[in-house]
Amino acid sequence: MSLKNRLKMSFLIIIVLPIILITSIGRVIVKYQVNSIRETYNVEFSTIQAITNPLQILNRVTRDAFNRIKLYSMTNPELLEDLDFINRMNEELKDKYSFLVVKKGDAFIYEGNHREFQEVRNNITLYCSYTTEVDGGIYIGGEHPVLVKQQNFVCKDGSLGTVYVLTDVDTIVPQVKAVAFQAIIAFVLIIVLTAVILIVWLYRGIIHPLNILKRATREMKEGNLDYSIHMNTYDEIGELCDDFEEMRIHLKELIEVKMQYEANTRELLSNISHDLKTPLTTIKGYAEGIIDGVADTPEKIDRYVKTIYHKANDMTALVDELSMNARIDNNSLPYNFRIIEVHDYFNDCIEELTFEMEVKNIKLTYESQVSENCKVIIDTEQMKKVIHNIINNSEKYMDKEEGRIKVSVKELKDFIQIKIEDNGAGIAEKDLPNIFERFYRADMSRNSEKGGSGLGLAIVRKIIEEHGGSIWATSNLGEGTTIYFTVMKWTEKAMKQKKFSKLKEELMLKVKA
Repeated sequence: MSLKNRLKMSFLIIIVLPIILITSIGRVIVKYQVNSIRETYNVEFSTIQAITNPLQILNRVTRDAFNRIKLYSMTNPELLEDLDFINRMNEELKDKYSFLVVKKGDAFIYEGNHREFQEVRNNITLYCSYTTEVDGGIYIGGEHPVLVKQQNFVCKDGSLGTVYVLTDVDTIVPQVKAVAFQAIIAFVLIIVLTAVILIVWLYRGIIHPLNILKRATREMKEGNLDYSIHMNTYDEIGELCDDFEEMRIHLKELIEVKMQYEANTRELLSNISHDLKTPLTTIKGYAEGIIDGVADTPEKIDRYVKTIYHKANDMTALVDELSMNARIDNNSLPYNFRIIEVHDYFNDCIEELTFEMEVKNIKLTYESQVSENCKVIIDTEQMKKVIHNIINNSEKYMDKEEGRIKVSVKELKDFIQIKIEDNGAGIAEKDLPNIFERFYRADMSRNSEKGGSGLGLAIVRKIIEEHGGSIWATSNLGEGTTIYFTVMKWTEKAMKQKKFSKLKEELMLKVKA
């Protein structure tokens, strides 16, 4: 649930839940207490009457006793002067928070509750000025409100007597007080329950995920990038946690790549130092031989100079690889894409290397299976570097007396596939997936003897990928290695059918420009 919907739901819970609970519990409390009043006081009334006209209920509490007083006033008025009889009736009324008062002439001859009667005596005397008439009685307000019912009768001596039934409104019906008290308790409990429900719900949905995210942030600040978080929520916070987890993984990968790069750089510097030291030592030694006169014949001088020249070329190639690697890191490797014919271009590349390979007793052959008008989109200089790097790498690890390197080109659907296979030492299966990684060397001891930076095939892969192609290799240890790579084919039909990807379209824009 989204935070927006969660807040809406919280608002509804705050309003609706208390109303539902108060209504339900209130009905139960009122119903229970109304039934209790009915059983205790033997009166019949509806719940609505108890709420809208409670004084009418109070009238019914003493109605039975008052009706008997009315009957005695007409049939046996002398009983109303009998204090023993009056006292027994007063005892009946005590449980109903009521009492009797009898007046004869101007004097009160009986007070069922002297203390309470003294508090309201003056009001009863002057009730006509302070009363509100209700059905079955008179409500007298003031500091001590009471409900008064009165019945006149004629005494034995002919004087006028009055019987009062007084009901204490402040203490009448304990169930009424219980209703109020229970209602307050229920209201407080409902508010507390609603708050608890909201707190638990919001804590589980908002606070708890935020605490997890806070802890993960603290762990990341302290350098622990292995602390992962997994949330099963599908709201904004859940999305934030997912983004945070992706960020953590990405940051960890970046740091691991950086650490690996730094380790590779240190290894590269070590290798470069070694690889540069060897030709420099050779150059220095041969130069000293010329200076000191050791090379005392034209043939020796020529051999010394050629050796210095070849070692200088090795150093130049090494520096070029380092420069190329720096450009790859900065994504500043320049490209000049052109549309060229496949057969002639690759044939020229192989011819440039044929004589060099023959000198090293390696037979380099070329086979083309493409049509004469087959064209590709490439940077001719960079693609030449790819061919030279792969062939020179095959030559470097050639362990046969008669080496063979075969280059073949054939057409695929949308690409041209170039295959370069040799009969050299081959590559172990465990090393094969890593040969295109920068600084990777399968056999460190043997590679240190052969020299090189370990960047050649990594540069090749980068160039091929920039051309929109792919590169891979197969090998059998001791039998040889085959490297395959693809280059995008160009045709008018392919352009019209828009088979080029975004990268290919960018290349075409460069071509047109």
